[in-house]
Amino acid sequence: MRILIWHVHGSWTSAFIRGGHTYVLPLVPGRGPDGRGRAATFDWPDSAREVPWDRLRDEPIDVAVYQRPHEIDLAREWLGRDVPGIYVEHNTPKGDVPHTRHPLADRADITLVHVTHFNELYWDNGKAPTRVIEHGVPDPGHLYTGELPRAGVVVNEPVRRTRVAGTDLLPGFASRVPLDVFGMKVNGLPYGAYEDLPQHVMHAELARRRVYLHPYRWTSLGLALIEAMTLGMPVVALAATEAFEAVPPEAGVLSTKVDVLADALHTFAADPESAAQAGKAARAAALARYGLGRFLSDWDRLLLAHV
Repeated sequence: MRILIWHVHGSWTSAFIRGGHTYVLPLVPGRGPDGRGRAATFDWPDSAREVPWDRLRDEPIDVAVYQRPHEIDLAREWLGRDVPGIYVEHNTPKGDVPHTRHPLADRADITLVHVTHFNELYWDNGKAPTRVIEHGVPDPGHLYTGELPRAGVVVNEPVRRTRVAGTDLLPGFASRVPLDVFGMKVNGLPYGAYEDLPQHVMHAELARRRVYLHPYRWTSLGLALIEAMTLGMPVVALAATEAFEAVPPEAGVLSTKVDVLADALHTFAADPESAAQAGKAARAAALARYGLGRFLSDWDRLLLAHV
């Protein structure tokens, strides 16, 4: 099968393009948002091909996977024809959340796939047919050493996304445990900052930290959280959105009380044995629920139903 998909969400796409298909990634001059092509910081297989947008009419595309509303029109324009489509919603609703209507709510012809049950529940999906296909992540291996009594955080654009990502909570946590922040546009923060590392390098560095901190208030389910669990890291996270479903009690501490989370960070940092034990439980839970094989199988069933 030949699948048209835009490079929008690097970690999710990194899992999606590991199936047994050909994945066509639009490329525009300058690698702008509507055509980034292949990722620069992920190791993607050769089956993920970047194709200039003006050559897409020559590609025998079987199905398009959309992640932003305007991609539906882009696909029709660039392909010069209609193809079956599926829409993936990565994000939680914004604004007046109980009444937030999804952009595809009035369309019954495109299946709307949510990446968490929380997303499906909180969006007003209207008449759109919905499915939930939970995240899957490639297994990086049990890399955890926890040799550094510090907390690792992964967040992109922490300044712009202060409230969403919980960046405003970091000073309080840093008063209890030293923090290292990984991601895009993290330089300039008053913590250890590791910007735009290749994924395998980031994983190796993150796994040296004693505990993973997930301070997000409002995200469907951060893939970095699942990846940290697969590394074998214990987790301290806000009990918000889907995190409650992803992290079992034996894998770390979840709470809406900031002081409880700060205490948990301090406890893990001070006790490498309990941290390693919780990390093993976190890895087992992540592999059981968010394994790549299950994710790709779920997607294969849906894709085959649309071609």
